Amino acid sequence: MTIQRTLWPDFLKAVRKEIVPALGCTEPISLALASAIAARYLGGTPERIDAEVSANLMKNGMGVTVPGTGMVGLSIAAAVGALGGDPDAGLEVLGKLTAESVAAGKQMLLDNKVAVGIADTAHVLYSEALVSRGPDWVRVCIADAHTNVILIEMNGTIVYKAEESSGEELVDYSLRGATARGVYDFACTAPFADIAFILEAAKLNALLADEGMTGNYGLHVGATLQRQVAHGLLSDDLFTRILTRTTAASDARMGGAALPAMSNSGSGNQGIIATLPVLVVAEYVKANDEILARALMLSHLMAIYIHSKLPKLSALCAVTTAAMGAAAGMAWLLRGGYGAASMAICSMIGDVAGMICDGASNSCAMKVSTSAAAAYKSVLMALDNSRVSGNEGIVDDSVDASIANLCALAGGSMVHTDRQILEIMIKKRC
Repeated sequence: MTIQRTLWPDFLKAVRKEIVPALGCTEPISLALASAIAARYLGGTPERIDAEVSANLMKNGMGVTVPGTGMVGLSIAAAVGALGGDPDAGLEVLGKLTAESVAAGKQMLLDNKVAVGIADTAHVLYSEALVSRGPDWVRVCIADAHTNVILIEMNGTIVYKAEESSGEELVDYSLRGATARGVYDFACTAPFADIAFILEAAKLNALLADEGMTGNYGLHVGATLQRQVAHGLLSDDLFTRILTRTTAASDARMGGAALPAMSNSGSGNQGIIATLPVLVVAEYVKANDEILARALMLSHLMAIYIHSKLPKLSALCAVTTAAMGAAAGMAWLLRGGYGAASMAICSMIGDVAGMICDGASNSCAMKVSTSAAAAYKSVLMALDNSRVSGNEGIVDDSVDASIANLCALAGGSMVHTDRQILEIMIKKRC
């Protein structure tokens, strides 16, 4: 078989673009970044913040803990972003918060100086911060990607305005013509020197897992599962280690740990689940750095390939699709080859397709746990030459067709599901 190499430069660009460190849930972080940029243009200490976000960003921001604050929601993200955020740090905008800036942000909330509403916008991903002091104000708008500034306005004067965009121009790569097989071949045969940078994902997300295992964050699902090993209710085996370490990293991230996650496709949880199951299996088989890097590249790039067919934000929990990448990486590490990797992805589509995203929150760790379990279960089935067949449900004989069917579901009928979820959540908020 001749390996198609024409997409390799785009594969590398995609991974470098989509796999970046992110501190905290990326939706509230996007608003914090807008606030930080606005505050820099304003100069001095802001007195008030009026923010608006898209409905989907509201869904993913209203229930998640903001790192370094111990508080949940978009209002505190906007406040500390304006008062202590680093406008040049992208998704790590809150990495240098001080106790003073956090205290000042909380006081702004107590004084009712921060308001966050839902914007009337066609952008699925949108955050806008209007930061003011006296008669002076600055408005910053971010759209289509978490750090993509489209407008800066100061006292009615446009300081910066991006050209009209369909959103496709935000990426400098194209996955048109890519296949699961092409992703697999690239990960297995690309020069190690070209892909070694992916090892940083293992380092960052492993630290987050260790932090989560302290049991101090979120629902502490990972730490709870680990305690059940001591109680004899779970075995200390590879399956349990995959669950505990992966879920613990999500616990820490969603619970406000002041450590960055290596994200994937704009999501820390997607980055976590594309990394930790693969790392745990790599440690189990005593893989060297090159083998680990190839398995991580297969996992992360497969997750990007699948996610590229999805809406930016939707009712489909994208942790499930990132876990499909992890399934491919684990199957390769366990010497299952491309056949096992593709079979495992198909079985996962037959298992967890349709898991809803009802906003970022501590319960995301439960979805991470479920998806990690489904991934490893599907790998074990594939190693035994078993899979959900193409005659069942939305699964097709071809892995690429199965992926396309899943993504069509997310971009079609699940749009109505998303509206219903938003209605329920906003009703609870009112």
